[in-house]
Amino acid sequence: MRLICYLYFLFLLQNVTSAADNRIQTDICVLGGSEAGFTAAIQAARMGKSVVLIEPTGHPGGMMVEGIVKDIRFGSSVVIGGIAREVYTAIEDKYGKVPDFDALDWYSRYEPSVAEAVIESFLEQEEKIRIIRHARISESQGVVLQGKRIMHVVLDDGSVIEADFFIDASIEGDLLHLAGVPTETIREGNARYHETRNGIQTTNTYRQFAVNVDPYVIPGDPESGLIPTIQPGKLGTHGAPDKHIMGFCFRLCLTRDTANLIPIEQPDDYDPFTYEIYRRYMKAGGKLFAPRVNRMNGKTDLGSWHDLSANFYGENWPYPAGDYQTRDSIVQHHKDFTQGLIWFFQNDPDVSDETRRDWQGWGLCRDEFMDNGGWPRRLYVRSARRMVSEYVITEQHTYRDRNEETEDPVAIAWWPPDMHHARRIVHNGFAFNEGFVFGGNNWKPFGISFRALIPDKEYCTNLITPTCPSSSYVAYGAVRILPTFMILGQSVACAASLALNQQVHIQDIEYDDLRPILDSSDQILTIPDDWENRVDSENH
Repeated sequence: MRLICYLYFLFLLQNVTSAADNRIQTDICVLGGSEAGFTAAIQAARMGKSVVLIEPTGHPGGMMVEGIVKDIRFGSSVVIGGIAREVYTAIEDKYGKVPDFDALDWYSRYEPSVAEAVIESFLEQEEKIRIIRHARISESQGVVLQGKRIMHVVLDDGSVIEADFFIDASIEGDLLHLAGVPTETIREGNARYHETRNGIQTTNTYRQFAVNVDPYVIPGDPESGLIPTIQPGKLGTHGAPDKHIMGFCFRLCLTRDTANLIPIEQPDDYDPFTYEIYRRYMKAGGKLFAPRVNRMNGKTDLGSWHDLSANFYGENWPYPAGDYQTRDSIVQHHKDFTQGLIWFFQNDPDVSDETRRDWQGWGLCRDEFMDNGGWPRRLYVRSARRMVSEYVITEQHTYRDRNEETEDPVAIAWWPPDMHHARRIVHNGFAFNEGFVFGGNNWKPFGISFRALIPDKEYCTNLITPTCPSSSYVAYGAVRILPTFMILGQSVACAASLALNQQVHIQDIEYDDLRPILDSSDQILTIPDDWENRVDSENH
């Protein structure tokens, strides 16, 4: 009997210990190791706070470590300060270079693996940061609130993270959503915020098809159905709301170095008809996009912003509000499509000689994304959830002829409104891309308001977001840039730490108290007087 009781006691003790191991207490919990997530964690730790950083892919750094390289343009490097500047400087040092942030045309050409090594080293230096990799917030009761405060989050592996403050640094905004904070995913349309470039765009000349492409299975016969990548539906009314959002893609890192190359293999479910639109485009005289060396050591950042590329227009709209299974299937669909597209370019007999020459010999890199067969672990999700709060960043904030200045800036947005096409439909009998908005001559840098990063007090009082700001769809296109996210991540960590120090709601901290902390952290929050010359040097 004593033996049975003893064994039962050991069983109970083991369960208690296991439960304790799965319950983590911290000052600040950061969801998402994006560009904003890792800088937020570092800044909070530097301010003496214990931090838990949750990164579903296992690789903090966001798109910096997943393929993007050139997100510095228009002279924007001049406003990169703080941790972002430290990181870029450390990356350049790996190549024996010194960055010139004051130059009009400076940008880094780093490899993803080098950026990741630098970011990991920065995180390792902070003893107060604990990273939880390959975990997501549970979709069922994953966020537990008491009143308007988040008490803890539950991960899909059963772990419980208790924190005094939470930062949603994901693109998907799941923490916001599960905490009951209102969010938006669609193109709201022009009427919502009195804009001119939101919603359906009936006039689309930018990145429009350079040649006429017949969209029907049997050319000229609408009754035969549509070829792949073209969606049914009419163009609609200009400025009307629409569920479709800008296309996603993989920012592939490719090489022609045979010693470092992983050949592109034919996908198991490869169907050559999937790429019929590319055949017709070439036959009509169109020139397709192609890899080019644009980063160190002969590698590419294979972007997709052309009239016909690897952007998968119209196929991603369920992603932002979808469950994990839906999102994972969309990511896999994009991967299969992209892999098949490169195989098509390199092997299909109908591919033009010019296109074949452009693509021949390119493959994935053995020394990049080594845990994923050379493929980025993250799909480039250009737009997902955006918070809806009392203060909203709109198209008007980007106007050059708008004299009003932001009273409480926590970062400078130095990029024009930039939304890729959202649909590919039939218009006037041919394939038509709908939705691209980029640049123009009336945009300028602007301060991102602290108020755009905090939810209304009626929803949550210990939560802030650097990546899902309260903004319209068109305005978000000017914010969603890697260095901007890095800067915003550091700033929200300053705000969260200040709220904890003062023991107040995030909505109750004073900007006059926050600004000195931002300044002492080397954030650059003043737009230089020569901004117009910087912007116009590339615009023209």
